[in-house]
Amino acid sequence: MFKKILVSNRGEIAMRIIRACRELNIATAAIYSEADSTGIYVKKADEAYLVGPGPVKGFLDMHQIVSLAQRIGADAIHPGYGFLSENADFARLCHSSGITFIGPSPHAIHLMGSKVKARELAQKIGVPIVPGTEGIVEVSKALEFCRSIGYPVMIKASGGGGGRGLRVVRSDADLQAGMESAAREAQAAFGDPVVFIEKYVERPHHIEFQILADRHGNVIHLGERDCSVQRRHQKLIEIAPSLILTPRLRAEMGEAATAIARTVEYDNAGTVEFLLDQEGKYYFMEMNPRIQVEHTVTEQITAVDIVRAQISVAAGNPLEFRQEDVTLQGHAIQCRINAEDPRNNFRPSTGTITAYLSPGGIGVRIDGAVYKDYVVPPHYDALLAKLTVRGRTWDETVSRMHRSLEEYVLRGVITTIPFLKKIMEEPDFRAGRFDTAYLETHPEVFRYEAQVEPEDLVVAISAAIAAYEGL
Repeated sequence: MFKKILVSNRGEIAMRIIRACRELNIATAAIYSEADSTGIYVKKADEAYLVGPGPVKGFLDMHQIVSLAQRIGADAIHPGYGFLSENADFARLCHSSGITFIGPSPHAIHLMGSKVKARELAQKIGVPIVPGTEGIVEVSKALEFCRSIGYPVMIKASGGGGGRGLRVVRSDADLQAGMESAAREAQAAFGDPVVFIEKYVERPHHIEFQILADRHGNVIHLGERDCSVQRRHQKLIEIAPSLILTPRLRAEMGEAATAIARTVEYDNAGTVEFLLDQEGKYYFMEMNPRIQVEHTVTEQITAVDIVRAQISVAAGNPLEFRQEDVTLQGHAIQCRINAEDPRNNFRPSTGTITAYLSPGGIGVRIDGAVYKDYVVPPHYDALLAKLTVRGRTWDETVSRMHRSLEEYVLRGVITTIPFLKKIMEEPDFRAGRFDTAYLETHPEVFRYEAQVEPEDLVVAISAAIAAYEGL
């Protein structure tokens, strides 16, 4: 097993990795920018090192990170998600420098990191894909394709995810502008301007299967997650297992997911994502060769520590369980607690957290890295914490999440907490009726009572008193 792991990430995922290492008696080293100097993960790691320049570049400087790992005697690097986690060159540099990259091989990352290559591979082994193109450069070819399959279509960035480089187009008139803006966004986000086009599946479910594989040829899945409640193609709420998959469909899609992993000789954790249409037909979408933000719901219904399994597999150990050992028990929901204003187009909110009290009780889990007086910086993703709950039944799980959101106190910045609580109260969500168009078809969830800050209340009362006395 490893003696020291350098965690090349920040925030809640860095804390998650540090906790797993502590249970395995592995020393940890964190990296941080000046903006993160007061982060909890910086304090909890055994060692911490400032990287730069700036708040972001240090997390993306693979040579600086690998040199640091060598200098401090770290024998492995865990990239978490985002930043360099899907960078095949980073994985290759780690290997050539004698440091274990806790993730799949550079070859697998390269294949799965390109959505175009991944689609080709899935089609080759007989996994259904949405009709689409290869990398497109000329608008004339794009027009020809779109007219042949009919609108709407989805323009997608080949080299990335997280909702960036995506555009839904419904007419010839919007196609060229959509392709150009998607390519610019993809270039800025991923350094790759290549986009391709798929037929847009209206109101599907977004279903993903959690994969674990080792270097001894063992590949299993840990069931599925439904990540359909999204805004701008970015996930807000994830559940496990899906409420609409039959046992037969779960087995079929799970086999398709593991077949893709076997084809690229995949090892470590990964996620194979599908679209499931209104008729129950599924289509391969992409594979993410890393740990996912929403891995918590899978852990809650399987009792498998996915990060611990990542570390063990990277150390060369075989998986500790077989497919038949995996059982799905109960239900789990994860809500992303973001510093965003849902009623203002999810605009990010920054500032100092003036009060913080997380919920608790049976079946409640918090993955976070914030606290009272923490300053939410403007440089990173808006995720503050992940609230995950588990229950025996769907109804119990939704009620538990609603209660937990009511208990959650996080003041000083605008958050998604009251918005998420409103969704838990909405009848269609409570009945399990939701798909990727849920927010567009349920505008009422944006009509919630805003959280009143105590400081604002004092100001309002003082103003009212002053106005009264002036009469």
